[in-house]
Amino acid sequence: MTEHKAQVVIVDYGLGNLYSVKQACEYAGLSTEITSSKGKILQADAVILPGVGAYGDAMATLNKLDLVRPLQDVAKSKKYLIGICLGMQLLMTESYEFGIHKGLGIIDGEVVPFENPVDNDSFDGLSRRLKVPLVGWNQVWEIKSSNGMEQIEWQDTLLKGVSNGEYMYFVHSFFVKPDNCDLVVSTSRYGQIEFCSSLQYNNVFACQFHPERSGKQGLCVYENIASLLH
Repeated sequence: MTEHKAQVVIVDYGLGNLYSVKQACEYAGLSTEITSSKGKILQADAVILPGVGAYGDAMATLNKLDLVRPLQDVAKSKKYLIGICLGMQLLMTESYEFGIHKGLGIIDGEVVPFENPVDNDSFDGLSRRLKVPLVGWNQVWEIKSSNGMEQIEWQDTLLKGVSNGEYMYFVHSFFVKPDNCDLVVSTSRYGQIEFCSSLQYNNVFACQFHPERSGKQGLCVYENIASLLH
């Protein structure tokens, strides 16, 4: 009797650095396939929804490919659904990027823009407006529990093994605001704005940063996926 090898599907809807995600998965020992097939998405042991680009275009394409319901069904199952960058944002109820766009509605919340991020910690003491989009390395931080005392550790999340305050690679102009703050796994800051940089809801994990572009620490995310599936 042959052993079942866990299959990871990377959703292809025309937006995102799919092959970088595939290479990171293969580095972690995962069997992967890039596809837009509804059947393969539903049959996979884990589904990764990556993405870089415009929210409205992404949702239009997902609807055109008839992938909205399959992704919602994966989220309702016990299979893992991982959203990366735009993929994280698509999980939310709606986005305000160039209008109002309905999202997948898997996680209640909205996607909002960076509004006038300002650096107040410059060496000369002067405040400087930061560029949008945020492009480059930024830190991810553990958050405190709702009682404000203990830190919520990453041991039971896909950030297991990542150091608190580690730098990850970001490229985005918008960020998610989940209605339920208890879903937030990590936060990051851009100027005076603190935002959710990763979240977890049952079998759904999502991050605003690109773990596949974040060096050894970022690859921990893919290694943790592999550990869950093996």
